[in-house]
Amino acid sequence: MRKTAWCSLVLLGCSLCAWAADKAPTTDVLGAHLNYGRGCPACHAPHSGAAGNGNSRFNDRQAGDVALWGEDVTGLYGKTIATGGGKFVETLPSSMDAGTPDVTGMLTCLSCHDGNYASSSMMQNRVYESLPPTYGTHNAIPTLFGGELMGGTYLNQHPVGLMATINCGGQDGWDCTSGEGIISMTGTRASMFVRNYGFFVKPADYNGTAVVMCTTCHDPHLMNVFTVGPGSKSGMPQGVYPTMFFLRGPYNPGSTTRGANTAAQFCRQCHASESNEANGATGVGTVL
Repeated sequence: MRKTAWCSLVLLGCSLCAWAADKAPTTDVLGAHLNYGRGCPACHAPHSGAAGNGNSRFNDRQAGDVALWGEDVTGLYGKTIATGGGKFVETLPSSMDAGTPDVTGMLTCLSCHDGNYASSSMMQNRVYESLPPTYGTHNAIPTLFGGELMGGTYLNQHPVGLMATINCGGQDGWDCTSGEGIISMTGTRASMFVRNYGFFVKPADYNGTAVVMCTTCHDPHLMNVFTVGPGSKSGMPQGVYPTMFFLRGPYNPGSTTRGANTAAQFCRQCHASESNEANGATGVGTVL
């Protein structure tokens, strides 16, 4: 009995490795952030910062000192937005040298993806990925966070900002530990979840507390692929996995594998109470 179970696990592991290795992207990994062929310079300007990207009215030259940022962010300085139904209030930094994680984790993203306070830049409100057939043909989707297509409000957005904390313990959190913005999935349920899916999100550190930024869930440089390398803390086999929407982690809602649940598993990295492991379903690990 034990020998049969062990052989099944070995075969499953081998099949997962093969599945991962076969999923290398066939299109540029920047995806939509190629910006119609402009690519990296659409956001970064290696010379003169925002002024180097044609923003002649931009007076605060310090933006170019932060990740060679080439977009105008002055329209966002000090603005207050409320997300998560108004429960999470974020006052954006008043300068690019504020030293808080929302500078590179939110402010830079909103300089293109905000349709409310800042220019919409090159955003065209189009989805670039090949969506699963079940999604329909609705390719014109909002890419402007808080823009007119969303009613000009941030209230209906996922909680984000310095007040959007990721907590361990309690009714909704994992049995994990947190320090200096790092979540360690060491508890019984948390470690089981990591074995089944992994832990790929990247919280930011704000005064020692893990908080949610745009970049917690999204990697702006890789739209369609996620690589699990030898240094990964996840239980996933090493290899190349498909993803969508620049998400940090394997995410394949179009999978034909019966019972595949990558979409749910990605969310459960933070939303522990909705996970299988937190509800006693210890044998449910299908993710592909």
